[in-house]
This record gives sequence, structure tokens and C-alpha cells, in this order.
Amino acid sequence: MLQQYSKQQIATAIAVLFHCVGLCGILFYDVQLFASLTPMNLLLSAALLIYTQQQKNVWFFVFLFVCYAVGYAVEYLGVNHQLLFGYYRYLPAMGAQWKNVPLVIGVNWFILMYCCGITIQQMLNYFWNKLKEKDQPARSNVGFIAVIVDSALLATFFDWLMEPVAVRLGYWQWLGDGSIPLLNYASWFGVSLLLLLLFRLLSFNKQNQFAVNLLLIQFMFFLILRTVL
Repeated sequence: MLQQYSKQQIATAIAVLFHCVGLCGILFYDVQLFASLTPMNLLLSAALLIYTQQQKNVWFFVFLFVCYAVGYAVEYLGVNHQLLFGYYRYLPAMGAQWKNVPLVIGVNWFILMYCCGITIQQMLNYFWNKLKEKDQPARSNVGFIAVIVDSALLATFFDWLMEPVAVRLGYWQWLGDGSIPLLNYASWFGVSLLLLLLFRLLSFNKQNQFAVNLLLIQFMFFLILRTVL
């Protein structure tokens, strides 16, 4: 029966189901219980992205590994030394920790960098295909920079949308006066630029409609919670 559906359709249905259940659970049942399921949701989302990635090659897995490692490393520097992001700490809802950093945080960095990169790449491909033949020579240089910068801006905007919700759900806590510092967004943009430069340089298939769908699902999830909570 499932053979009539594509991988992207199956993955999207699963992601919608899990986010809807999580949303309803947070709003109408037990906030702490459903917030504590976040690590499982992140792992499931990453698994679905790998499942739907076309023509998996070594460079795709290199990108995955680097995103995880860099994501964990920058969070370590932020939490333990306040060198990035600001003065904050992670709470139990994010699952098991090592050196005060959740083990799944690198997974979150991979998901966001991959989804933002794929989304902007596919948007640009659509617009480039509309260009006349004489405009095509400019495509390469402009596209290279646009994918990196626009994707980093998109990732930073997503963090801005998510931050107040994450605090209310007990993912992490900003210390001091509790406000979210500008350093957080500057750090997000800077780290995202580096990871998305790697995304652009590595040669792997960058067409994955599920990645676009997942980003939209997560946007709606956090937008609703930001509005209601």
C-alpha cells in the first residue's frame, strides 16, 4: 500500500503527525512530558532526512558529521566559557548531556543547516530556471554567495522564532537578567555561515522536498507555540 507514495510523502506525513501530537500535548495535556520528547523528535527528523536524501554519498555524511561536531563544539564553548551565544545553560528537557551540553544538540544543528540550505538552494534553482539564456553566466557566482548568506539568515530567523518558546518549554535558560542577547543571534549567523559554506562546497545531491516540508512544519510548530504560550 505504501508503495504508491514517495519517500518524501511518507516522511512528510510522519513529521506532520509527530509535530501535531507534540503540539496538542503541549497545549492541552502535559507541557513537561511532551517537551521531554524533543530529543526523540530530533532523532526521528534527522533519520527521515537521511531516508529521503537522494544519491547518498560520502560528502553528505561528511556534512552531517561536521554539523554535529561543530554544533556540539560551539555549544560547549557557549555553555562552559560564554565565548559564543551568551550566558545560558541547558535544562533536562533536552535529554542526556556531556560537559553540560545535550548530546542531541549537534543533531539539531545538522537538521537546521541542511533544511535551510536545501530550501534556499531549491528556491534559487527555481528562479534561475526562469532566467533568460543571456543571464545565465551570472548564475554561478551570485548563486554561490546567495545560498550561503540567505540560508544563514533563514537559520538565524528560525532561532529568533524559536528562542522564547524554547525557554518556556524548558529546553534552556538564559542566565543573568534572562534576556536573549544579541550575541546569540550574531553567533548563530556566524556559525551558520561557516557550515553553509561547507554545504555549498561539498558535492552531494541538494534536492530534497522533504527538507523544505520539515522546515515549514517546524516554522508552523514554533509560530503557533510562540503565539499561544
